[in-house]
Amino acid sequence: MMQWETVIGLEVHVQLATKSKIFSGASTAFGAEPNSQACAVDLGLPGVLPVLNEQAVAMAVKFGLGINAEIPEVSVFDRKNYFYPDLPKGYQTSQMYHPIVGAGEVEISLDDGATKRIRVHHAHLEEDAGKSLHEDFHGMTGIDLNRAGTPLLEIVSEPDMRSAKEAAAYLKAIHAIVTYLGISDGNMAEGSMRCDVNVSVRPKGQEAFGTRAEVKNVNSFRFVERAIAFEVERQIELLEDGGTVVQETRLYDPEADETRSMRTKEEANDYRYFPCPDLLPVVLDRAYVDHLRSTLPELPAEKRARFESQLGLSAYDASVLASSRAMAEYFEVVKDACGDAKHAANWVMGELSGALNRENLAIEQSPVAAEQLGGLVARVLDDTINGKAAKQVFQALWNGEGGGKANAADAIIEAKGLKQVTDSGAIEAMIDQVIADSPVQVAQYRDAEPDKRGKMIGYFVGQVMKASRGTANPQQVNALLKEKLDQA
Repeated sequence: MMQWETVIGLEVHVQLATKSKIFSGASTAFGAEPNSQACAVDLGLPGVLPVLNEQAVAMAVKFGLGINAEIPEVSVFDRKNYFYPDLPKGYQTSQMYHPIVGAGEVEISLDDGATKRIRVHHAHLEEDAGKSLHEDFHGMTGIDLNRAGTPLLEIVSEPDMRSAKEAAAYLKAIHAIVTYLGISDGNMAEGSMRCDVNVSVRPKGQEAFGTRAEVKNVNSFRFVERAIAFEVERQIELLEDGGTVVQETRLYDPEADETRSMRTKEEANDYRYFPCPDLLPVVLDRAYVDHLRSTLPELPAEKRARFESQLGLSAYDASVLASSRAMAEYFEVVKDACGDAKHAANWVMGELSGALNRENLAIEQSPVAAEQLGGLVARVLDDTINGKAAKQVFQALWNGEGGGKANAADAIIEAKGLKQVTDSGAIEAMIDQVIADSPVQVAQYRDAEPDKRGKMIGYFVGQVMKASRGTANPQQVNALLKEKLDQA
């Protein structure tokens, strides 16, 4: 059987977080009534002229700086001509020949802990089109032009990815960068970020690329993986059956989990690109670029490196915690409140993330504030409560107990009587009572081989913890029990 290699490149469309559109003052707010946010400029009515939104330029440059890309001094807007109902002007204003961001690179983290650098060919500014609505019009199509003119940054990778996992990791890395920078909310459900996936296959060892198919407008990390998996299998089956792959645009249907042909793939000359006569070239001086560079936050790769080198976290923990700006900020507040990075990481990635996943909540929606979780972890670390009690306190915090205060954990511990018993005299008294009440088990323990006693001691630990209502210090219980039970 011939061995095949997958080749993948992504074109990621990121909606920039400006309040108004790229060439007009119309609002970009999500969820407005159809056609209530499309002005004369967006509609391309006769006599109107576009005015470039300076904030969109600044956001594009910040992205370029964030991926260590070349920032050309001059960029130019072009007209991409095609006719479609949701494009009222008959052309899209984009950048073809002189984009605002040149070549850069993005580092991705893989499941095995390895990293890989994916080259970015360029990123360019453009306006979004409107939206065709099919579901509510009984055989007709409705057009909502609210999105027409919304500022987009299209990020075009080189074909450097070799698996669906790598493509998803790259998309997640782009998502992290744009949200860290604050240039997009990255909300894929609302269309703030989506991508076109270019997929081809070739025999292993062959240098020339195969014919690619482009899967349009995939809007989730999971769908990217599934669309690629289907497309790779489709192309390999086609080639092994003696057929040829056609260069075309395809659509991914998540319901059927398949891609379907939309149209043959256009070439650049089909769009008759030419410089937009209504917009001057954009000229960026070094002082402007340097100013934007000075405003950049710590980005995911830098944060991962700091979490490892300064906080002593593992590469995996650092990668997970730095994966989103909200997660990283939450973790750092917990860490500062409890004073221990590893325990903070364990609680954020464990108990908190588990609860968020069960409720399908983002970390920004967590009912437990970071200061509250930090206070809880601090009480575990100073032996005020044990691990079992800590889970009770966490659940109480999740349920809104403690009055929403930063020190809510302390109030819950006090109210529920969960403070850990560390008084050795009190623990000894409980142990003595358990031993006195369990003569059969004591005899079995003492008759057992020393290497089997470790498992048998669990019974006695359980009885002591039950007697203390879970508040006895487990380490002290284990040590004192072993001492007393081992006495002849």
